[in-house]
Amino acid sequence: MSGKCFVDTNILFYAQDRSAGLKHERAAKIVNDLWQSATGVLSTQVLQEFCVAVRRVDRNRAIEDLRQWVRRYSDWEIVVNTSESVLAALSLESRHQISFWDALIVHAAQVGRADVLYTEDLKDGQVFGSVHVVNPLVIA
Repeated sequence: MSGKCFVDTNILFYAQDRSAGLKHERAAKIVNDLWQSATGVLSTQVLQEFCVAVRRVDRNRAIEDLRQWVRRYSDWEIVVNTSESVLAALSLESRHQISFWDALIVHAAQVGRADVLYTEDLKDGQVFGSVHVVNPLVIA
């Protein structure tokens, strides 16, 4: 196991959204832990979706804030999606009956050699090759 963890957009978003209560606390802890361990992995898709999600919720958010967050997260390992990524995602989508966008995330986690994929969009405990899905935001 590599110890790397891929972080989906919703985790990054909740880590910044203090109004999200327990989801914020859990997501912020994951992000902080990954900063400390230097094991965080993202993709270009996650960074793009993060910017869109923040702007959708807070149209007044300064673009410079987003630039700073993206620059900071750029210190993590970033998987760049290519045309081969799209083809692989199409195969994963078909094989696992998941959305194309989720399949692109799974593929990026695989390319980044992550053991864990933190997301609330896939089933907790689901396994895609060597990538294990963990939903840390489940509130029982």
